[in-house]
Amino acid sequence: MIDIKTHPCFNKEAKGKYARVHLPVAPQCNIHCNYCKRDFDCVNESRPGVTSEVLSPEQALAYTIRLKEKMPNLSVVGIAGPGDPFANPIQTMTTLRLIRKEFPEMILCLSSNGLNVLPYVDELAELKVSHVTITINATEAETLSQLYKWVRFEKRGYFGKQAAEILLKNQLGAIRALKRAGITVKANTIVVPGINDGKVIDVAKKMKELGVDLMNTIPLYPVEGTPFEDFEEPSPKMMKELRQEIKDYLPPMTHCARCRADAVGLLGQDDAEAKRILSEVSNLSVNLDESRPNVAVASYEGLLVNQHLGEAQQLFIFRETPNGYKLVEQRPTPKPGAGNSRWEELGGVISDCRALLVGGIGPSPSSIIGRSGIKIVEMTGLIDEGLDAVYKGKELKTLKKADVFKCGSECSGKGTGCG
Repeated sequence: MIDIKTHPCFNKEAKGKYARVHLPVAPQCNIHCNYCKRDFDCVNESRPGVTSEVLSPEQALAYTIRLKEKMPNLSVVGIAGPGDPFANPIQTMTTLRLIRKEFPEMILCLSSNGLNVLPYVDELAELKVSHVTITINATEAETLSQLYKWVRFEKRGYFGKQAAEILLKNQLGAIRALKRAGITVKANTIVVPGINDGKVIDVAKKMKELGVDLMNTIPLYPVEGTPFEDFEEPSPKMMKELRQEIKDYLPPMTHCARCRADAVGLLGQDDAEAKRILSEVSNLSVNLDESRPNVAVASYEGLLVNQHLGEAQQLFIFRETPNGYKLVEQRPTPKPGAGNSRWEELGGVISDCRALLVGGIGPSPSSIIGRSGIKIVEMTGLIDEGLDAVYKGKELKTLKKADVFKCGSECSGKGTGCG
């Protein structure tokens, strides 16, 4: 049984008793914050966006298993970057599925900017993700436009007030959906003097209206190389006064440790040995299900991974042999128009495949096919390179760029085909 009272970030009494781990499986981000700089190799800097390694979902599971053996008091597995979990939805949701299957009693949580959370709320609830943090820094676009350089949503880039409006609309929609699903929501607000410090109480009022459970005000951490590097960090006095005002609306969090994307151990007391384990696991080649010998590929001609799953009328099926990769057959995909049952049927069609290589995929097929244990790899480039990544664990350097495919930009992922 999941005991949500053992989450140290949401329950101050659990802070010194229960450990948590952030699994760094989400390297990409879909917004550009003027206060954020994401580094993957700075072991001495403790702040969000920083990690020593980036793991695959399978490596993340192996890492969690080893950590649980070392720390029996590990109660929480979270994903908080180093980018945004839902700018990397395939990696994020695959990791959550793997962890939930292995650890049915574990608390699962996420920290996101909220831009792309909405399509995944139903599956988060199915996986019993109990806690989600949304960073929301203002409730009106004029202020938000000063905090973000750009927003990328549904394969398009936005700037200025338009970017802020899109971000805010999706954040509020995500919070409403999360609360309807019975998920505990914490609002994080980064306090930037001269920009949004006078707007924090407006955020608290709105969050109370939406049923948010907890609010965490975080003082700006000026980071060298960011537009806000010369801003002054809010004083402890300012932060204390803000939290006192927030009490009129929501319980304020007072023990935030501004954790890294690979934080592990007790809150504020990261475990040094765990860093060594993280490094070791990042070099592991984790074997997939050997009972599934094949890999399915969405391709126009059988040479490149270059097709969106929604428009694929057939999939190329490959297998590794002693003489290299062999094209086994071409299998037709279920016809469009059947809604989500199309993707359930497709999961059966390729049930002998350990992975699916696609040029693009929507949230619904990704979720439904992923539940069957098939690894989804979204990429562009040579099929052989994708097969090397699956069979040999080689680094994939031909990851899909968000603007490569114009097909599917309005894709609902409901199995009705591409328009």
